[in-house]
Amino acid sequence: MKYLIFILFFSLNTNAQDLVYKPKNPAFGGDTFNYQWLLSSADSQNKFKDPEETNGYEKQTELERFTENLNSQLLNYLSRTLFQNEFGTGYGTGTGEGQQLQDGVYTFGSLSVEIYQSNLGLVVNILDIYTGEETQVIIPGN
Repeated sequence: MKYLIFILFFSLNTNAQDLVYKPKNPAFGGDTFNYQWLLSSADSQNKFKDPEETNGYEKQTELERFTENLNSQLLNYLSRTLFQNEFGTGYGTGTGEGQQLQDGVYTFGSLSVEIYQSNLGLVVNILDIYTGEETQVIIPGN
């Protein structure tokens, strides 16, 4: 009887499988296709909302679009004229042909543009009056 139980016990075929942990979060090695699902799930559960949040798009009025378009055209004209004065309109070295810009301060909407000659070349200072951002462009002279 002992031998029979011993033989039956060891003769049974057993099957098992390994337990493997696979994370769902792609930040920890999970499948990258889970990212969007995890993000949307977290966003839907988020109860905290930013009170100053905007959708990023505010429709402009006709006057604002006109002003922006006018500023863009004036700055384009200014940059084109500066480039033509220093480098000419053709290929090769600049001939300096083109319209002449006078030294001085010009105001285009919220931008104040100051132009003057120095020993370095033509200096253009651009200041955004509203934000205080300032940049300087120096175009070397011939």
